[in-house]
Amino acid sequence: MHDKQVEEEILSLFNNEKTKKEGFTLLVNHFKKSIYFQIRRIVISHENTDDVVQEVFIKCWNKLNTFNGKSKLSTWIYRVAYNEAIQWIRKNKKEYHLNISEIQTDKQPTNNIFHKDAEEISILLEKAVLQLPEKQKMIFQLKYFEDLTYKEIQLITGGSIGGLKANYHHAVTKIEKLLSRD
Repeated sequence: MHDKQVEEEILSLFNNEKTKKEGFTLLVNHFKKSIYFQIRRIVISHENTDDVVQEVFIKCWNKLNTFNGKSKLSTWIYRVAYNEAIQWIRKNKKEYHLNISEIQTDKQPTNNIFHKDAEEISILLEKAVLQLPEKQKMIFQLKYFEDLTYKEIQLITGGSIGGLKANYHHAVTKIEKLLSRD
């Protein structure tokens, strides 16, 4: 079943009192993995990510009836997830301040990125992304990891497309500089 069909089925089931729970179960099962990873990239720790994911789905249960259909359901849910993650960061600034050096590889460091394996490169990329300003980090994650279009990112973050492109470009430039140092 295609995403659009799944989203239509979720909304149809959720908007009927007799099948509301079934629709919500389908929503959770369909989106839990992507929402988890979206939030994990923002919040970092597994335990805190689980808490935020739970809040996202509680909010979806309470507010799905306000979904107006102007965007895809997935975009609306990503927006809820983004807002909940940002709200968690604001409430937990001390806990969120992550010591970048805690993310380490077990291998000996090498200066040439071409001699690193995929896992090492992934860890280096994570470290670099964590050093970005909050807005650039979010835009980079949505564009690079979630493969969303600028229009979809605009619906989630509320920024202008030109501003999103500029932030993404600045993020990529900073990441390239950070990776070239490692």
